[in-house]
Amino acid sequence: MGLFAQTFGATTLGINGELITVEVDIANGLPGLDIVGLPDTSVKESRERVRAAIKNAGFEFPVRRIIINLAPADMRKDGSGLDLPIAVGILAASGQIDPESCQPFVFISELSLEGKLRGISGILPMAATLVEMGKKNIFVAPDNAQEAVFAGDVTVYAPTTLEDVVLHLRGQKRLTPVNKEELLPTTLMDDDLAEVQGQIVARRAIEIAAAGGHNILLVGPPGSGKTMLARRLPSILPDLTEREALEVTKIYSVAGLLKNNKHGLFVILTILFLMLG
Repeated sequence: MGLFAQTFGATTLGINGELITVEVDIANGLPGLDIVGLPDTSVKESRERVRAAIKNAGFEFPVRRIIINLAPADMRKDGSGLDLPIAVGILAASGQIDPESCQPFVFISELSLEGKLRGISGILPMAATLVEMGKKNIFVAPDNAQEAVFAGDVTVYAPTTLEDVVLHLRGQKRLTPVNKEELLPTTLMDDDLAEVQGQIVARRAIEIAAAGGHNILLVGPPGSGKTMLARRLPSILPDLTEREALEVTKIYSVAGLLKNNKHGLFVILTILFLMLG
């Protein structure tokens, strides 16, 4: 007789997030772990990370045939953020966690071999998509906590280890939701076009491009001022709309530029100010 459990994870598709349903079936047969549902190499390699993480966190890894399906099966899955939902699904299917306790949560994190949660790229678009879908309880790594809470009306938990996740789901040790850090207002740029002396033709071209939303190509010998002018172009552009700011920040998030990056945090701060009106 097989044992079945279902958990939820997330991945990115372009600059948008996608909810992934992780289905785990444990049955009698030759011991092994197979992952289906168009996983890429990083997802396939999670088999060894999850196996070691479960054992080193003090739990039992089932010595049976384990099949994991990542739905929707027709969408390619990439990234290491599905480690945590796979591990939790295995523990639930093997009876070490109540499967029902996993349903309200979405799990997004890479696992180290010793069972610690590691941050990944793309948390903001994932969390924003989950909020839109009504999935408002998320487990992420501590490194991704502040990025996730900026997604909106969401409850974010940032445990350090897989053991902390399991104890919370069992009700033995409740985790405290992450609070949003207060960021002080700051300017996004220090370079102003008004500082430029001369360069009348180039300045006129930049002003026309900014006013009409046109592309511009600066050509000239080294030292003629191309980079200096390009850096000052944003100073005469209008403020980003909420949608534009969110798209820019999603790109930063997917590219992994928000982690420990002051400019990335400034972009998030711009979104926050726009949302607050």
